[in-house]
Amino acid sequence: MASTRAFMSEPNSEGYAASKGGIIALTHAMAISLGQLGIRVNSITPGRIETKDYENLSFSDHAQHPANRVGKPVDIAKACFYLTDFENDFVTGQNIVVDGGMTKKMMYEE
Repeated sequence: MASTRAFMSEPNSEGYAASKGGIIALTHAMAISLGQLGIRVNSITPGRIETKDYENLSFSDHAQHPANRVGKPVDIAKACFYLTDFENDFVTGQNIVVDGGMTKKMMYEE
């Protein structure tokens, strides 16, 4: 599991950002090394996933995402099921970002 912190950061998060970026790099390197053995290697990069009080999130929490909602654990589970399905055996070395489009949206403070 990687994190969108590999692509965007807050102050004082250098170690975490580097570790998550490393997972993405390790993913594609291992896919090349292990592909000849028939082993696929992929990673998932979750964005904001609310695991507790989803009903208490504000309109602005949801509006930050082009998908118009904050993610749920089931969104990550669906990506895991996709990657582990043998029908998808042509997918390897990929990092799948599951963030409702948030890392693609420019946000400026007013």
